Amino acid sequence: MCREEASELSSLKTQLEELGVPLVAVVKEHVGTEIQDFRPHFAGDIYIDQKKHFYGAKMGAMGLLRFGVLQNFVRAWRSGYQGNMLGEGFILGVHSLSSQGVLLEHREKEFGNKVEVADVLQAAKKITF
Repeated sequence: MCREEASELSSLKTQLEELGVPLVAVVKEHVGTEIQDFRPHFAGDIYIDQKKHFYGAKMGAMGLLRFGVLQNFVRAWRSGYQGNMLGEGFILGVHSLSSQGVLLEHREKEFGNKVEVADVLQAAKKITF
């Protein structure tokens, strides 16, 4: 599901560059070929946050049994996105866009909740340099 979201966020690359805002991804670990497999779906630089400063709560295995999670998996699968089952998969992502404080924060409530692309662009327009 992260590849689906990465692809959607990559659609903003040109608009973000025009605003002087780089498109970057922060991943929590480097397992196998995960970053190389992620690269075709993401147009920006990729950084590894080994200390997991950019990540939120940890969800237990029961979190996978939620109906919304199943819907998110099916949505991503139908869109042609496939992932892997390697590495630590229970930490929910947090997307923050900031240069003068947090301008946008999106915390996944369950696996596969995506940030709204329009919200990212709106927050990027608020950044002052």
